[in-house]
Amino acid sequence: MTETPNAPLQPLLSDALVAFRAPTQVWSGADGDIGGSAVEGIFHGDVRHVRRMSLLCPDSQVETISRSVEGPDELTFQALLREVDDPTPDPKVRLRRDRQVSPGVMTETWRLSSAVSEEVTVRLGAMLVPEFASMHDVKAGVAADEALSIEQQDGGIVVTSGARRLRLEADGAVLFVVDGSVHCSWTVTLAPRGRWESTLRISMEDPGLVVIAPSDGVPTSVAQLPLPADPRAGRWLHRAVADLDALRLALPESPQDGFYAAGAPWFFTLFGRDSLWASRLALPVVPGSAAPTLRTLARLQSTDDDAEAAREPGKILHELRSGTLSIPGEAIELPPLYYGSVDSTPLWICLLAEAREHLTLEELRGLRPALREALRWILVHGDGDGDGDGFLDYIDRTGHGLANQGWKDSGDSIQWRDGRLAEGPIALCEVQGYAYEAVLAGAEILEVLGEEAPNGSDVREGDDDVDLSLESLRRWAAELRERFHRHFWVETEEGRYPAIALDRHKRPVDTLTSNIGHLIGTGILDSEQEAQIAELLLGESMSSGYGVRTMSTEAAGYWPLSYHGGSVWMHDTAIIVHGMLRAGLTGPAARIAEQMLDAAEGFAYRVPELQSGDPVADVGAPVPYPAACRPQAWSAAAAVVCAQALAGAEEA
Repeated sequence: MTETPNAPLQPLLSDALVAFRAPTQVWSGADGDIGGSAVEGIFHGDVRHVRRMSLLCPDSQVETISRSVEGPDELTFQALLREVDDPTPDPKVRLRRDRQVSPGVMTETWRLSSAVSEEVTVRLGAMLVPEFASMHDVKAGVAADEALSIEQQDGGIVVTSGARRLRLEADGAVLFVVDGSVHCSWTVTLAPRGRWESTLRISMEDPGLVVIAPSDGVPTSVAQLPLPADPRAGRWLHRAVADLDALRLALPESPQDGFYAAGAPWFFTLFGRDSLWASRLALPVVPGSAAPTLRTLARLQSTDDDAEAAREPGKILHELRSGTLSIPGEAIELPPLYYGSVDSTPLWICLLAEAREHLTLEELRGLRPALREALRWILVHGDGDGDGDGFLDYIDRTGHGLANQGWKDSGDSIQWRDGRLAEGPIALCEVQGYAYEAVLAGAEILEVLGEEAPNGSDVREGDDDVDLSLESLRRWAAELRERFHRHFWVETEEGRYPAIALDRHKRPVDTLTSNIGHLIGTGILDSEQEAQIAELLLGESMSSGYGVRTMSTEAAGYWPLSYHGGSVWMHDTAIIVHGMLRAGLTGPAARIAEQMLDAAEGFAYRVPELQSGDPVADVGAPVPYPAACRPQAWSAAAAVVCAQALAGAEEA
């Protein structure tokens, strides 16, 4: 039998440590060294500038005894150097590494201390391997070195690759280069009971960045949010808000308007859906995040039709990259500005509506043109297959875009109960709920502004007349609601509930999934239906004990470590709780929030992108999905909803 080479594997993240301040992130092992696993490195933007960084001590083994997270951008590692110690039992020579990350910069301050009664001489050093590999290649497990040059310059060492530049400086160190690696070294003589300190600094420049650190901070109001009695809720909330702050980015042309990057490491950029939901879920404690997010996405709102980029007039962006994104083995190739998201546009309107009380009238009027274009997209282009059925749906028009364009965007996410994949075009259930809510909310905002389209219609060259009058918008929403109830409901052994989607033949895809929870609170369901769905989601097949599963355990395609087919996503669970609170279902919301809090504790209050769907009865702690991003903005924002639900239940 002929052996075939193993395919490259995506790096695992669950055991790595990260310090970050967008757009810069540093991933390392538990000892602080960088390079022990495939994900580790010093990243700036979507490029890994340094593949390896090791602490060197020829005179002693460096034995790490602790590591602590001081904040999203600070880590501390403590180690012993016992081979230069005296012979007594207590360790007396310690090395502390304080790592701090700011945009474009990583510094490490090394502090050596001795309790030995004699002089101690220690040689210390650091070895760096520069690389300049793209984030996409690192994720795919195929990272390769880029051509680079290294030279000593003005007391430091400078590494360049094209326009990208890295500079290493180290206080009091000897700097040199060996076979493409960069070194700094010290010979330290400690006086009896002496101390020594030095700092090394790595600064990075990349003029091609499409996202940068924002110029302004955004105030938070954590102290004003009522907290439940359980102290874990406060611990999660404070860590989550700090992570959200460190995830803020901006466009170079509008640095004053910060938004949340989707997550570290792979999604350190603007994703329409993620940024909108993160801002919306976090709104009670970071109300100032909404307007900049809305303005940023309005600036990038599509004005034309382009199948390659999945663009249509009025559509809100899916993701922004610095170059074409090619995903090896998946036949996916996306342009830098990609609009393949069926839900970002209605979600933009939903955030605008929920944040309205935090916006000035001037801000609201400034967003009116984008609102009208978003409403136009829903009415004109949302029915992507053009069959006139009135549902928002999607299909990739190129063959190399995203096959699924809701939040569950993996290729196998839309399945029948028997495991067959649904054929597109796909009309997702939750997107109809978003659209219903968005169109009614949009009409209300236009009414508040006192502005309707002239003669009740908007006319654009090349379009049929589009009636954006308040009456027409409200009629469209009412008709969508009626169609939804006529076509989406199914009944299986698990009960009666909305299908996850309609397939290309307009058949309701019958798998029980978390998607139906997103309908709660949108208004597209009546109160009895919302309560019925809430109970289904709390049932054994959907509730893991650590959140709501993406897919029922009764479905043939269920697997607890499937990306969208049985795992638990904290933001998904939080959206369900958010809807329950809006619908007045405080009891079910609190029951799910307790599960969220248990999961957060299991992940030391930095909840990852997703986790296993294993039932709590089978595991002693939540099981990580090992390739999940962390932190993830909308997972962090889930802490706000959790605290609201638990505090609300205590007040009831």
